[in-house]
Amino acid sequence: MKYLWIQLLLMVGTGVLVFAFIRRWDAAHTRAWKRMAFFAFVIANVYAVLRPQDVTWVANKLGVGRGTDLVLYLLVVAMAFMTLNTFMRFRSLEKKLTDLARTVAVNDGQRVNKERFAEDEPALSVGSER
Repeated sequence: MKYLWIQLLLMVGTGVLVFAFIRRWDAAHTRAWKRMAFFAFVIANVYAVLRPQDVTWVANKLGVGRGTDLVLYLLVVAMAFMTLNTFMRFRSLEKKLTDLARTVAVNDGQRVNKERFAEDEPALSVGSER
């Protein structure tokens, strides 16, 4: 019972994350594996908050001194993954934006040339044909 306030605060934080994720479900266009990973994270988070001694037990079995250290190591790996994922996504979006800008520029150039050459051609009148 002495950890009730921090457990309550962490559970509210987890609830906010779940609510934000579900609220933006359609807009996020998340893949199935990301959804499953998020829900696994939520379940592990709730379990770790309610039973911190089990996290310490797992950490000891893995050769880590404390459960908090294990959580920190896992968060470092997760942050590295998220950073790499975001970098690759931005790189892909930049390439798509560049391709789109080139396509628009070429199409605009073709349209301007058609208009310019159409003005330079002499107008043929209907009665002047031989």
